[in-house]
Amino acid sequence: MFSQLNFRIGFFLAIRQIKRSNPWTTTLIIFVMFFTFLNLVVVSGILIGLLQGAIDAVRTHYTSDVIVSSLNDKTYIENSPEVISIIKSLSQVEAISARYLEGGTLEANYKTRTDEKEKPNIASTSIIGINPISENNVTNLSKFIIEGEYLSPGDYDQIMIGAFLSKKYLDLDYPGFSALKDVEPGTKVRMNVKGIEREVTIKGIIKSKVDQLDMAVFMVDSQLRSMIGRNDYNIDEISIKLKPGVDPNLVRDILKRNEIDHVAKVQTYTEAQPKFIKDMISTFSILANVLSSIGLVVASITIFIVIFINAITRRKFIGILKGIGINEGAIEISYIIQSFFYALCGSVIGVIILYGFLQPFFDAHPINFPFSDGILVAPLGGTLMRVGLLMITTIIAGFIPARLVVRKNTLDSILGRN
Repeated sequence: MFSQLNFRIGFFLAIRQIKRSNPWTTTLIIFVMFFTFLNLVVVSGILIGLLQGAIDAVRTHYTSDVIVSSLNDKTYIENSPEVISIIKSLSQVEAISARYLEGGTLEANYKTRTDEKEKPNIASTSIIGINPISENNVTNLSKFIIEGEYLSPGDYDQIMIGAFLSKKYLDLDYPGFSALKDVEPGTKVRMNVKGIEREVTIKGIIKSKVDQLDMAVFMVDSQLRSMIGRNDYNIDEISIKLKPGVDPNLVRDILKRNEIDHVAKVQTYTEAQPKFIKDMISTFSILANVLSSIGLVVASITIFIVIFINAITRRKFIGILKGIGINEGAIEISYIIQSFFYALCGSVIGVIILYGFLQPFFDAHPINFPFSDGILVAPLGGTLMRVGLLMITTIIAGFIPARLVVRKNTLDSILGRN
């Protein structure tokens, strides 16, 4: 059936048919294939990009490439100065930020509350002690300042708060979480850490799309260290930014060979992702595949109808071809090639627009979702796989109606009989 001669004849018939077809009809079919391609790649890419944007934000602005944190049964990283020294000695490391982490509370308007029955204006939070310069070198934290100023190394009794701690930016109150009313840069609040209270001034408010930042309080590390009595300089967390092109797995393995995993957890940014994020990625991938499948079905039906109508209206011509000795296989191949042509043209246009316009556009102008900057994730390998699926589906959808028409009796086809 699919001999070389049949293929050559089928190719000739397909080219002839495409050239003689209505150009508007051909353009319309190609555009259907183009939009099907976009449905296969772009819709799924945006769904995955919604989460990928959140993952990238956490990596860039909190965990960085590798994060070293305290073991589950420890309150801090033991021998922290030695651990930091080993990390800094690695040629792959560009910058690090060592942090102190403690739970605590902030209380606002405590000086003006006169009624003891009145609910205190208190918010529980995580208090993070940082070296402002080192932190900014790793996570670029200062770019998220929306009010006030970023911390300086010499700031005394000054803090930055995440936007979720202010009702101005998150007017939400539920058990276990509350935000502060009437706070802004310059407002004095009372901070309580391990029973130790200190009056501090809000210097700045940060707003990002990383919950670890937006629900936290930042202060200079030496200040927090003195409050919690951590005179041994043992810290709780180290974010490590690597030089461009360095594999985080490589640095993680180097640190483990130096036995740092005996005193701390050593994880790449992917390993540090919460399980619910990984579950959401899997769920969104399934959803994207379902939507892509619907697109394939639509494309298949479209091609089936187009080829079937084309073949039906040309029954007499097909009968004549069979009557002069043209093999049925050659005629079927001609319709398969037509289907392939439509899918190929639509896919080529789609790939050009995807990588030449859409992906650069979304990279430069991510979608402003409430919890992430959504991007378009379209790896070349996955795109080519979807193009292949579109081609195969389209070829099958073109072959079936052609086969149904071509197999009819030759004389009936020529005379137009059913």
